[in-house]
Amino acid sequence: MFIVAVTGGIATGKSTISKVFERQGIPVIDADKIARQILEPGQPCWRQIREVFGDEVLLPSKEINRPVLGKMIFEDKVLRGKLNKITHPTIHRKIFWQVCKLLVTGHAWIVLDLPLLFETGVLMDFIHKIVCVTCDTDKQLERLIARNELSESQARHRVDSQMPLDKKCEKSHFVIDNNGTVEEAENSAMSIYNLMRDSKQHWLNRISFLGLFLIVGFTIYMLLKVFNRVPESWQM
Repeated sequence: MFIVAVTGGIATGKSTISKVFERQGIPVIDADKIARQILEPGQPCWRQIREVFGDEVLLPSKEINRPVLGKMIFEDKVLRGKLNKITHPTIHRKIFWQVCKLLVTGHAWIVLDLPLLFETGVLMDFIHKIVCVTCDTDKQLERLIARNELSESQARHRVDSQMPLDKKCEKSHFVIDNNGTVEEAENSAMSIYNLMRDSKQHWLNRISFLGLFLIVGFTIYMLLKVFNRVPESWQM
């Protein structure tokens, strides 16, 4: 199995691209979805956020008031760092376990929808290919303002908090320009899907994993043999 990461900037259309892969039967691990789950009332991250940011970031239902918390962290780099320190380790840990579960299901490849792939850098060593979804800044701001009901100033704070899109594009294997229609973006995603579907990388990964397993097993056997600890059932 190999991993394809879908990344990009806020409101560039990453979810649209991930859904294309999902419709083709490819498992998608959505980091934003995990982030919402770990902020549910009573979760460890929820308790830490309440302790650090106070009850002012809670709704009467005790759920996180995401617009209020978002306004705080995107206007204050220090507070944003505190929130990331609380949430990122848990998000990455849950992603890791979901990948492990999918590893044994026989899928050739999976998709990680990971907005801050480059910013955190934590999962880079596990990614086979990176797809960056991009669009013009004006289009990005327009979508963000409409989606989140933000002022232009608030939207710019959020865009500026992330790595510039041109740098993300430079670091990616594929770039999808999402300035046009949804159909055009989906067609670009399908082209990438076809390339990944025809890739033999998952077989190379499986052969490498099997080779490593055999080497480790043989090493353990020889060590046990040297110290006369080989179980009789193992002996030929």
